[in-house]
Amino acid sequence: MTNKIIALDELEKVIRDAKEQGKTVVSTSGCFDILHAGHVTYLKEARAKGDILVVLLNSDSSVRALKGRERPIVPETERAIVIAGLESVSYVCIFSDRTPCGIIDRVKPDIVVKGGDYKGKQIPEMDSVAVYGGKVEYVNVVDGCSTTNIVEKIRMTIKELS
Repeated sequence: MTNKIIALDELEKVIRDAKEQGKTVVSTSGCFDILHAGHVTYLKEARAKGDILVVLLNSDSSVRALKGRERPIVPETERAIVIAGLESVSYVCIFSDRTPCGIIDRVKPDIVVKGGDYKGKQIPEMDSVAVYGGKVEYVNVVDGCSTTNIVEKIRMTIKELS
């Protein structure tokens, strides 16, 4: 599974080769801090939109910038291994920016997938895919499934037991 975790230069080559073979490349991005049913469902639906699913994984520094200094709970290397272990995921590439747009600009996936909670909102990925003719599509999110909810439940349980 660790052979699915690749650097950006290798990812560019893999995607170029896939497109030459007529395959549809899908990408999505996120922190995927504590993997839960919502993540697994989301990634399975994303993969169904194409032949190859690339997960652009926020680095630890990127997660801290987005979620605060207490996050991530799970380090990037471990998060990458867990995500790469999923059948629906073809490749994982870790990035350090606040958004995955720099990678999207370079690899040009055919489809960028976001959760349905972003539908109708302006997101940075839209500008990136518009440049080369890609598209943004949405998949369902599982209500109540989030790392934030899991962390809060753990905090409340500890507080009750104290």
